[in-house]
Amino acid sequence: MTILQTRDEIIDALTSAGIEDSATEARIILRESAGLSATDIHGRPDDEIASDIYNEIQSVVKRRLMREPLQYIYGRWDFMGLSFAVRPGILIPRPDTEILVETVMHELHDGMRVLDLCTGSGCILISLLKYSNACEGVGVDISAEALALAQENAEAILGADRDADIPREIRFLQGDLYEPLTETVAPITFDIIVSNPPYIPAGVIETLEPEVRDYEPRLALDGGDDGLDIIRRIIDEAPAHLIKGGELCLEIGYDQGEAVSGLMRDAGFADVEAIQDYAGLDRVVRGRLPIL
Repeated sequence: MTILQTRDEIIDALTSAGIEDSATEARIILRESAGLSATDIHGRPDDEIASDIYNEIQSVVKRRLMREPLQYIYGRWDFMGLSFAVRPGILIPRPDTEILVETVMHELHDGMRVLDLCTGSGCILISLLKYSNACEGVGVDISAEALALAQENAEAILGADRDADIPREIRFLQGDLYEPLTETVAPITFDIIVSNPPYIPAGVIETLEPEVRDYEPRLALDGGDDGLDIIRRIIDEAPAHLIKGGELCLEIGYDQGEAVSGLMRDAGFADVEAIQDYAGLDRVVRGRLPIL
């Protein structure tokens, strides 16, 4: 099979299964399984693909037709220009969450302390520390499996920085939101609290795409009846863990901007604003704890 024939075969198979943007997925599969760039695909369409690689591609496509996410199939995914290990049972890093990281980076200065609640794979906190100087971070998650993956990602991505002149200190704690901070860490406050919490209303989960509904952990998706259960808890307890003037930044659902902004204001936060993603939908709400 040639490169072009293989690409078209992948597109046809994925399209017939109702998978959106099958052309993009075909390009990813050819890149990950065959090492082919977009330039290779368009510049050498008649080149043959080795039989063993073609067989691997077929295996990937069969799994994808069962709606298994490509991220879990390949065990890695790019986020903020970094390569993160991913595995079933832990939320997959998504481009929407890069909006959250970029928002925090505007407020992040050298030497700050960052708390990442519901850290999952660690992609948010690790990215922030990777692209900052001498910052410290604590990631908290209720899942021991997620924390093991976060630690693995931290070792792979930040490990090379440990002997550098500018250290990046990171640690992960297991527990329910702020709980482990009072149990295992000397009382400290943070300059920034960030979180991509569960925010999908429980009744909506069954309507999601099979890739999300059937494969990703419900614990990381289910935000209660209105999607705001965990968000309320994070906001209500945040002032006790922030310095005066500290920032709270949360990823939210596209229709939750007004509600979450109100919750922040009610909790005493100032300069509250909703930030849109590239589609123009509310994606992040941030607020500042007043100095006075």
